[in-house]
Amino acid sequence: MPLTLYLLGLAIFAMGTSEFMLSGLLTGMARDLSVSVPAAGSLTSAFAVGMVVGAPLMAVTARRWSRRDALMAFLLVFLLAHAVSALTDSFPLLLAMRVVSALANAGFLAVAFSAAALMVGPQAKGRATAVLLGGVTLACVAGVPGGALLGQYGGWRAAFWAIVVLCVPALWAVWRAVPNGPTPNEAAVPAGAGTVRAELRVLGRPRPLLVLVLCALVNGATFCAFTYLAPLVTEVSGLSPRWVPAVLVLFGAGSFLGVSAAGRFADARPLPLLIGGSVIHLAGWALLAGGGDRPAVLLVLVPVQGALAFAIGSTLVSQVLYAGAGAPVLAGASATAAFNVGAALGPWLGGATITAGLGYRSPVVVSAALLAVAVGVGAAALLAPRARVARTG
Repeated sequence: MPLTLYLLGLAIFAMGTSEFMLSGLLTGMARDLSVSVPAAGSLTSAFAVGMVVGAPLMAVTARRWSRRDALMAFLLVFLLAHAVSALTDSFPLLLAMRVVSALANAGFLAVAFSAAALMVGPQAKGRATAVLLGGVTLACVAGVPGGALLGQYGGWRAAFWAIVVLCVPALWAVWRAVPNGPTPNEAAVPAGAGTVRAELRVLGRPRPLLVLVLCALVNGATFCAFTYLAPLVTEVSGLSPRWVPAVLVLFGAGSFLGVSAAGRFADARPLPLLIGGSVIHLAGWALLAGGGDRPAVLLVLVPVQGALAFAIGSTLVSQVLYAGAGAPVLAGASATAAFNVGAALGPWLGGATITAGLGYRSPVVVSAALLAVAVGVGAAALLAPRARVARTG
């Protein structure tokens, strides 16, 4: 894999830390800003909504810029939005800055995914995607628990300042390593694929649409449980708040192992990984929903669910890039948008169940339901061609 992909992963590490770290900061933010925990959870949904809207919008906006200029501009806006967030006492302004951060993050990821697909050979998109999403999983391993520790001992604002600091070397790395010119594989892009209308036609075909829907459902399940993991640890399992960073590390470690394994199999054997992994993943959410009040069950299942979530999720992202090969600009943007449709839907549904008085275990039940829908949709798509053959035969 090109060194540039790993340097892009550094920037994605900083952005992933920001996106995920609120799961360990919600209680302190809610108390400091005088809002409820579900209201503080809406910061995660606001970020995800900004990602959904921003991915295609920013990708189209930046399509005439050089990749290096686009990536640096998005990263700089992301840095400044976090500085404002760390300084404000206004929840509405913080909410607005989460949206601005998300727009910048979406643009960065959309350009990075598209660039990665063109930097590698035509059969290595899964490995390239795994390298980029490795930055996200490392954020879960190190950045998110680190943010939780900073939140406990220095307040949630310290975690936001840490993101600002992380963005500085990432800016330097992008400036130094990302080329301005075309990559060697761009000559293989089909003629005429550069127009927005042509790319939308490619992404409107059944296979890309199916993969995008599955990507949203699987990630919705992941974010629904993950956003409310801290209260699950303290209120349901009865562990002390000091356990929250450790549980986040377990989820992140599992995520890193999952995305690393997916990088090895996503290109050659994606279907067995998706089918087998999804069935086990669904069983894991069901077990966690039923046994989350037992610390041993929680501590065993959290890393397993993290591994499966990111193995399946990264494989689906790479499948979007394969299915949308004729849409070099918007395929990465669509994958980013679908990923974050789930990231918006999941926390919102989880917060709604908590607000309805169903308790902090209920988001895990929602995660199981979302994944059950994904399994059902995927199974229906696999069986439909066989049913047509049987009818005509």
